[in-house]
Amino acid sequence: MSDTATPAATSAAPDAPAQGPAGDDSTVAVVSLYQKQRKIYARGVTGLFANWRWALVWLTQLVFYGLPWLTWNDRQAVLLDLASRRFYIFGLVLYPQDFIYLTGLLVISAYALFLFTAVAGRLWCGYACPQTVYTEIFMWVERRIEGDRAQRMRLDAGAWTAERVWRKTAKQAAWITIALWTGFTFVGYFTPIRTLAHEAATLGFGPWEWFWILFYGFATWGNAGYMREQVCKYMCPYARFQSAMFDHDTLIISYDTQRGEPRGSRSKKADPKSLGLGSCIDCGLCVQVCPTGIDIRQGLQYECIGCAACIDVCDGIMDKMGYPRGLVRYATQNSLREHLGWSQIVRRVMRPRVIVYTLILFAICAAFVASIAMRDPFRVDVVRDRASLARIVDDGRVENVYRLQVMNTTEQSQSYRIRVSGLPTLAVASDAQVTTQPAEARWLTVSVQMAPEAALQAGSGAHAIEFHIEQLAGPGLDPADATRVDEKSTFIIPR
Repeated sequence: MSDTATPAATSAAPDAPAQGPAGDDSTVAVVSLYQKQRKIYARGVTGLFANWRWALVWLTQLVFYGLPWLTWNDRQAVLLDLASRRFYIFGLVLYPQDFIYLTGLLVISAYALFLFTAVAGRLWCGYACPQTVYTEIFMWVERRIEGDRAQRMRLDAGAWTAERVWRKTAKQAAWITIALWTGFTFVGYFTPIRTLAHEAATLGFGPWEWFWILFYGFATWGNAGYMREQVCKYMCPYARFQSAMFDHDTLIISYDTQRGEPRGSRSKKADPKSLGLGSCIDCGLCVQVCPTGIDIRQGLQYECIGCAACIDVCDGIMDKMGYPRGLVRYATQNSLREHLGWSQIVRRVMRPRVIVYTLILFAICAAFVASIAMRDPFRVDVVRDRASLARIVDDGRVENVYRLQVMNTTEQSQSYRIRVSGLPTLAVASDAQVTTQPAEARWLTVSVQMAPEAALQAGSGAHAIEFHIEQLAGPGLDPADATRVDEKSTFIIPR
């Protein structure tokens, strides 16, 4: 007889201990590694923080959906043209060589996240994270079509009637429309959105456009419509390491245990002190409005995204009961323990780590803005011609051939003169003047030659030289404002 539980015993009672072999009083514990996900029916809530959340929803979506339709200099204001390797952001024309600016934005975002988290917890998650924003939108659609929490629960628990079918169909149609429009807008940042709109009229998208519209739309529909809190609880890494940025003076959504306990129901007219009760009437609404389904009265949990819905609903209950607001509120652990006033909380919030984060963030932002403001109107890359390192031309002169990429970062035609220095008699033998069109990156073949006597005196080998590309004065350009870019290279003299 086997020493392990039989499959029949295991499947019959998955959560009960299975009996061991005959004559053996030991049991084998069967532990399930999967727990069925309980669907969360979040109740709608109104209040100060709900209004703030919706203000951020409107702001972020107006920016996301609206930016691709803005025009700038007769082109799309924000366009990441991967095909031509041009990135247009209003008046800026960026090239892949400007990757440093993306790095700067990421560093600024990281420090801003550190600062906001140190001050008031998961502000990003609760108000501006795309997962929160689109979940809020999808839940609003769901409530408008299927009703609030109790109605949705009854609808899902009931039979498939005609009413249930049309409500579910209408909800899905609205969700899919929002998701596809989101995917369309996302692709519109990489393909001119007006061109994309003409293609949409005939469904004439290219293969990659089809893929990304459907992929991004499906991700929006799945994450905001179904996965919702699971993304925040299990997929987002921020939930796991947020505690490393908290301390006892971080503002977090907290339940005042000393004031609220012991909790219990009572009449509105009853005196809680005479009943030996705290301010919490144990209505459970703070759990019902929570999009992740946690009970804030059990203390801070990593699932809490800081949306403050529990604060709004609890303040509403306190108003109805005639109790002071703030049973659930933004507070720090030190303020709850030491009964600190709001002015004391604010003073403690401005602690050394917050000040350091703030100073670093301002310094990086200032450097970022200054770098963009002082950015050269053109860029140059110098590449040696690998087919021929050096050669002797007919008159005995030593010649090296280079390829120069001149990138015009403005939206006007520009002319440049190319010079070279570093060795005696060194000069540009090819055409030394070049003109580029607006936002054009142009490759040039440049021949640099050196007199034989000077080459003999300098000796064989690689010698450091420098290219000087000077911007020529043109329409609307003051000669004093002309820019020069210097790029180092080497000149090889053969033996």
